[in-house]
Amino acid sequence: MFYRWGHFAYRHRRIIPLVVVIIILAMHFLFGTKLGERMSQEGWEDPGAESTAAAVIEQETFGRDNSGDVILVVKAADGQQVTDPEVFNAANSAIQGLERDYSEQIDSVTSYFASPNQQQISDDGQYAFAAIGLAGDGEQTLKDFRTLEDAAKSIELPAGATLEVAGATAIADALDDGMANDIARAEVLGVILVAIILLFVFGGVVAAAMPLIVGILSIIGSLSILAILANYLQVNIFSQSVITLLGLGLAIDYGLFMVSRFREEMDKGTGVEEAVAVTTATAGKTVFFSALMVGVALSGLIMFPQAFLKSVAYGAISAVLLAAIISVTVLPAVFGMLGPNIDKWSVRRTSRKGRKIEDTIWYKIPAWAMKHSKKTIVVVAGGLILLTVPVAGIQFGGINESYLPPSNETRQTQDEFNEVFPQFRTDPIKLVVTDATNDQLVDVVMQTREIDGLASPLAPATSTVDGTTVLSAGLADRNNGQYVIDQLREIEAPEGVNLYISGTPAMEVESIEALLEKLPWMALYMVLATFILMSFLFGSLILPIKAVIMNVLGIGATLGFLTLVFVDGVGAGLFNFTPGPLMSPVLVLIIAILYGLSTDYEVFLVSRIVEARDKGATTDQAIKYGTAHTGGIITAAALIMIVVAAAFALSEIVMMKYIAFGMIFSLALDATLIRLLLVPAVMHELREDNWWAPQWVKKIYYRIGEGESQPQTSGSSLSETRIDDTVLAPAHARSGVTTSEDSQLIPFSELKKRLEQQQ
Repeated sequence: MFYRWGHFAYRHRRIIPLVVVIIILAMHFLFGTKLGERMSQEGWEDPGAESTAAAVIEQETFGRDNSGDVILVVKAADGQQVTDPEVFNAANSAIQGLERDYSEQIDSVTSYFASPNQQQISDDGQYAFAAIGLAGDGEQTLKDFRTLEDAAKSIELPAGATLEVAGATAIADALDDGMANDIARAEVLGVILVAIILLFVFGGVVAAAMPLIVGILSIIGSLSILAILANYLQVNIFSQSVITLLGLGLAIDYGLFMVSRFREEMDKGTGVEEAVAVTTATAGKTVFFSALMVGVALSGLIMFPQAFLKSVAYGAISAVLLAAIISVTVLPAVFGMLGPNIDKWSVRRTSRKGRKIEDTIWYKIPAWAMKHSKKTIVVVAGGLILLTVPVAGIQFGGINESYLPPSNETRQTQDEFNEVFPQFRTDPIKLVVTDATNDQLVDVVMQTREIDGLASPLAPATSTVDGTTVLSAGLADRNNGQYVIDQLREIEAPEGVNLYISGTPAMEVESIEALLEKLPWMALYMVLATFILMSFLFGSLILPIKAVIMNVLGIGATLGFLTLVFVDGVGAGLFNFTPGPLMSPVLVLIIAILYGLSTDYEVFLVSRIVEARDKGATTDQAIKYGTAHTGGIITAAALIMIVVAAAFALSEIVMMKYIAFGMIFSLALDATLIRLLLVPAVMHELREDNWWAPQWVKKIYYRIGEGESQPQTSGSSLSETRIDDTVLAPAHARSGVTTSEDSQLIPFSELKKRLEQQQ
């Protein structure tokens, strides 16, 4: 299939790139330019959760709770008070002017300066605040805030007093700006650094440009697809950063593998058309199945109820599959047009011909690991398990101001407000009471007085409407939501009365519960789906089992590292973030991403090992050959992904740092300890068991792989491939001939003679 497609791409080499580019550009101008208008800040909640149902009841009865949208905190200079006439009058005038000038954006203002309330001023009189409720709903809330933001932040007060801006919508805006900066940084800094790496790897401008072309086209296309999806689904703005990170990194990786294989075939003296076909049948097939497996891993996110995870899944799957499609359509066609010019405009003079793979570090390291296989397995696997131990201390929470860096002005103002006015936190816990009489409501309120962990007792946030009341209070400890909610769940509702626990803390707790419920099923799905795909790709049932175990070890070690850094706070000061609980949806996302990337590199390495085995190599020779030919490329691919992830590691947003740091650590482990040491050592110990599979699996393997249409890489009818200076025969020429691990390879002439005798 892929071999025939390679010939087709060569014959239509001038048409295919043109068609693909036109389609992608058309998608961009028709849909992609409208992406920014369709992004959402929402989608973190479980639509079927009790807290969501309670929020619907509250909004339908009382309208949206906008009391914490924007908080204007007035602070007097040291030794002074906000009640000093000069400060008081100036603050009151400025806030009233803001309300007057932005009447379309502002729904309500509850200001200490317009109507003094002792709850809105600190005990020492140095702080007071005004709460602004915005008129808009949903995404319009953020637009309303941005309309008045500059005016609010530019207010100047006399006598050294200051007015600063905080609130739920202000925090959302700061997070949104941070994510937008991440994407811009990745697209500029990431692409420039990747271009330098590619130029170093390939030594030529033309070859280095090929993966970049795939990366740029993939990003343009995937963001256009995301804009289309946003017409029908709720797409969280955070998904754009994740899609850019994955799409750009993997697209360039896929291009890197394709270019490397094409240059390798050209170095053998293969004709251009045949080199294109062989590249597509080998690297192209591997790229396609690798993307399919990454897509399968990400599709596990669809099991979770949060719209955020679903939008990331749809967008990231689109980006990865589009990168693979461009790699196996545009690149083979471009290779056909370039031919030997793939090495044009070289910036360094190096000769790839005559290089012996035995002299490379990518050959020597796995050879050493195989020689000391038992010790290597114990040390490396033991180390990975040891790194996993900190996961036991992982904690879950929700997105809030602590996800911004400590130096962020909005974050600092919000922290200050929470400390001075804890009872007015912008993310309170709520209890929605429906169908209650006055006496029944009193009964419920008295029961809530026994609840521990609140900054103040639960009290009605609104007057009762049609038997519905909302009781509200802030948490004494923002990370203690589970403890308070467990107590609320024990309240006995009077007969006929319904109680619903609501508010951001409840949403976070129920999100964690959904995670714990669905995560085992997602893990089972990812493992089974990738196991089946790898079985057909490798023609073995043992190799996929080994791959899953390698993935689990790598992911466990990475999660342990992330727990040490982001929960326990190792290096928090150096990297400018506040340690604390992790958002459960982000943990699920990083598991899916890491599993997909680990499978990606496993496929590239083992596919080349299997290819060598099919051409007559013994198990040990195939391991060394496959690792020697892919080690450098996998390392370069991992380095590219690390560079792209590093651009996001500079993010101001903690959850983006979490994903970027996780990818960097996982990729570094994967490209070194796991692929160069652990995989060769384990495969050496398994020996011939590596290749076991039922006959029906073998049939499918040959149908989708080399067995369907064996590429010809020389003029003979039975192509020859040189491995370790020994001539080997391809898979279809070895029918009926067996080799053992201890035997020498059969020379091609002798093998051909035996085959003729068998016939």
